[in-house]
Amino acid sequence: MWKTSNGYVIHQLVNKRGSSCVFLIASEKGNIMVDAGAAFAYKQLQQNSKKLKLQSVNYLILTHTHFDHVKNVAKIKEKENCKIILSEKDKDFVKKGYTPIPGGTNNFTRFLSNIGKKIGDKWFGYKTFEADIWAGDFMDMSAEGFNIQTIATKGHTEGSISVIVDNEIAIVGDTLINIYKKSIFPPFADNPKEMIKSWKKLLDTGCRTFLPGHGKPISRAYLQKEYDKYKSIV
Repeated sequence: MWKTSNGYVIHQLVNKRGSSCVFLIASEKGNIMVDAGAAFAYKQLQQNSKKLKLQSVNYLILTHTHFDHVKNVAKIKEKENCKIILSEKDKDFVKKGYTPIPGGTNNFTRFLSNIGKKIGDKWFGYKTFEADIWAGDFMDMSAEGFNIQTIATKGHTEGSISVIVDNEIAIVGDTLINIYKKSIFPPFADNPKEMIKSWKKLLDTGCRTFLPGHGKPISRAYLQKEYDKYKSIV
C-alpha cells in the first residue's frame, strides 16, 4: 500500500507471477482500478477487493492491452459497471480481441516474441470490449474530482500509457519492469528508443515512486540511474 500527501491510497490487488499487477487507487471521490490482470489472477483480485470492502470501482484504466493486463476486463465491467479508459491507439486491437506480442529486446526474448506472434490470438487473445473514454497523449481527470492524469509512455507498445497519481506516484504498466536484479529494462518492447524517451517523461513528472506492471516498486533514484545508463541509445 502506498499513500500520497493528499490522501490517495494505492493498493496492489494482484501480484501473481505471469499476470500483470493490478492496482486500486482509492480516494474520497471514488475508486480507480489500473489494469485487470490475467485470467488465472481473477480469484486473487476478487479476494483482495473483498478485504478492502470496496463499495464500487468507478473507472478502469488500462496501461495497454496485452492479454496479461486485460483478460479480466469483461468480468470487471460486468460486475462494477465502471468506465473503461485506454489509449485511442489500441482501438483496433480491442475490437479484434488481440494485441500483438511486442518485439524482444534481447536474443532470447526475440526468439520468444517470434513464437508468440505465430501462435497469435489462440493463446494471447481476449474477449473484446469497448472503451468509454479514449485517452490521447495526455488526459486530466480533474473534472471528475481526481488529481490524476494519464500520459502517453510509448515504447513497450505504441499505445502504452502511465497513470500519474497526485504528482507523486506513477503506475507505469510495462514501460518499466522490476523482476531482474540489475535492470528495469523490459524484455519486450516494440520501440526501445521511444521507451527510453518515456522514462524521461516519467522523471519529468516529479514522481518519487514508480509502480511497474511486473515486479517491485522502483524509486526515482533507481529510474534516474537506469535512464542515465541507456539514454545514449535515443
